Amino acid sequence: MTETPTRLDGPAEGLSSDPWLGGRLTLMQPRRGHRVGSDAALLAAAADLAEGRLVDVGAGVGAVALSIVSRHARATADCVEIDPALAGIAAENAARNGLAERFRVVGADIFDASARRAAGLADEAADLVVTNPPFFEPGAVRASPDAAKVRAHVFSGAGDAAPLESWIRGCLALLRPGGRFAMVHRPDALLAILAAAENRLGALALLPVHPRAGASAHRLLVSGVKGSKAPLRIAPGLVLHGPGGRLTAEADAIHRGERLVDWGG
Repeated sequence: MTETPTRLDGPAEGLSSDPWLGGRLTLMQPRRGHRVGSDAALLAAAADLAEGRLVDVGAGVGAVALSIVSRHARATADCVEIDPALAGIAAENAARNGLAERFRVVGADIFDASARRAAGLADEAADLVVTNPPFFEPGAVRASPDAAKVRAHVFSGAGDAAPLESWIRGCLALLRPGGRFAMVHRPDALLAILAAAENRLGALALLPVHPRAGASAHRLLVSGVKGSKAPLRIAPGLVLHGPGGRLTAEADAIHRGERLVDWGG
């Protein structure tokens, strides 16, 4: 079911081939610019799908979607990635990891409903939607000279003053009632996240991620169910690093693909 924008014939200049999640997957990715890291590992462990359809919005080289579908033989994935180069790498990564038959790459603008439909992304058809959106609005940070890194970290094309809210609404439009949404972002985006989720998501859970014990959270994992009326809750936080800077046992297991995020009760 793969739609391949541009397949790579072999190792390409400027790309590396790296083991990920303790070697469970092998990922080709650009040597420079934005690379797969802790945010992707956290998001990949933040939600699961035993069977059905996953949509990963802003999928990059496909790491999160590949992680989730590799865990279950009856799950399929649509990876939405507007950058043609990254989309091509994502398709190649699916093939190299033996998941091409359950993996489709879609080049579509999440902000544009008609473009989503034209690309074959039907509203309310996904069982799970995951996303690692850009963290910053245009002008909020000094732009990197690396164009790919800018696309990964700074919104473009939203067409309004609230790009994160528009991004989340676009994601939720793809999610079926009763389906689950999961996202990783920065804690300072909380107000925008809550505004986008209002009257759309229930059973909303927020899980703060701390770089070390006693430090303020630097990431926020978000999970919710479309149409649920269950109240919001704050899940127990996750500490990434212990003394000496080594990953804690829980964080290490997540980064090795050995466990999912514990959302508590």
